[in-house]
Formats: sequence, C-alpha cells, structure tokens
Amino acid sequence: MSNSRLHGRSPSVKERPRISHPIPTASGSTSPPPRTDPCACSSPLPLRRGRRRILLPLFGAVLFVLVLFSSHHDLLGLPPAVQGLQRVSPASIAALVRPPVDEIHGLLYYALHDSETLAHGAPDPTRPLALSVYADGDLAPTPDWPARVKHLNSEAPLIVFSKTYCPYSKRAKDTLALYDLVPPPKVVEVDLRDDGAFIKAVLTRLTGLGTFPNVILHGKSIGGVDEITAMHKDGQLRQLFEKAGLQVRVEQKDDLEIV
Repeated sequence: MSNSRLHGRSPSVKERPRISHPIPTASGSTSPPPRTDPCACSSPLPLRRGRRRILLPLFGAVLFVLVLFSSHHDLLGLPPAVQGLQRVSPASIAALVRPPVDEIHGLLYYALHDSETLAHGAPDPTRPLALSVYADGDLAPTPDWPARVKHLNSEAPLIVFSKTYCPYSKRAKDTLALYDLVPPPKVVEVDLRDDGAFIKAVLTRLTGLGTFPNVILHGKSIGGVDEITAMHKDGQLRQLFEKAGLQVRVEQKDDLEIV
C-alpha cells in the first residue's frame, strides 16, 4: 500500500498512474495505444537539410574559383586532347582565314610592280630574305602582306617567268594561251629587267628550278615547259586551272613541237 493511502489522502496527479484508452478502429475493434520509447529523440533531418543547402552552393563556388584560376585547368580530370584547347579569339580566327605569306609572295609582288630597286645593292639572294626586302618602297611601317597575297591570288593567280628569246618560254606561253584563261597569266620577261639575275637566283632557291620558263600558280611552281606540255597532253592542265579558280574559256588540242 502506498504512502498516500497510509496517510489517508488521495494520490496526487504525479502519482496517479496513466491510463491510456484503446483507440477504436474502422471495424469497431480497439487497438492498443502506440508504444512510446522514452529514449527516443526528435529527428535531425530538418537540420541536415539546412546544412546541405548552405554547404553545396559554397562547395560549388570554391570549385569554380579553383578551376577558373588554375594554370592547367586539369582539376576535373579532362582528357589531354581537351586540356590542350585554348580560347579562340577574333584575332586567331582572322589568322586562320588569312592566306599564309611566304617569301615567294614577296618576290611575286615585287616582280609584278615593275620595280627594279633590287638591281643594285640587293642582299644575297641565295639566302632567305625578309619580306621587307620586297616591300617595293612601301612607306607603311607594317605592310599588310596577307592582303597583298589575297590580291595576287585573285588578280594574278598564274605568273610566268620567261625570257623573250627563249624558245622553251615561247612554247609554254603558247600552250597556256590555248586555254584563254580568266584572269590571263601575267608574264615577267626576266631578260628585259636589270634585276634579272636577282630574280633568277631567288626563283632557283625557292622553287628548285633554275631555268626558264618557270610557271607559278598561287605561289607554287608547277614546272617549266616539259611539265606544262605533259599536263596539257594528258588533260591535267585544264583540271589544274579550274581547281585553282581560273576560268577556262577555250581549250584547243594542239601538238606543239619545240623548235
């Protein structure tokens, strides 16, 4: 018997046993009340979700800064082929579009502008020369050589270095005339120029051909009279001109003989 009964008083609220009533179900029967674990605590899920919302954006920002300021940009483990890519700038795109400039283009520009400034006091033509040597008295501090090459390719794609008295040069020029090309070939008669020796030396070094004629198509030598005659007989010369963008208006088959 408890102390409260011994002293003749009813038990207090704290001392009264808790009686849980059964919960009626849909079928009318009663089910025992749910058991509660006195050791159980509230779930920390809301706290964890809050931490994730803060930490994930912070982690992403730190990673972005590391990748942005990294010198190698390999933090993400990208393949080597992708790691080597660089940002494409407008200047690099323009460099890709512009035609390449070689020394032969400088010589062609010089020869077509009727300038003979290199007839005397020219540098050694057997050694590579800078494009400034062929500037033709241009006062511009930095001549636009890509623009000059573009102009050459459009206005004078086919250039023939010839000698007026040479029968081989005459045969090559007659063969080219059969095609009635547009634009027509530009002919440079080397023997009529005071700088003929200089031009011959540079052509020999750049093209490997030291005789005349020397036919240049878009800055590349396609040979002399033997190569021109052979391609003409095989039907390859027309295809070569059309592929280079020249218009062939007439093609007459003719077996020219070297005199």
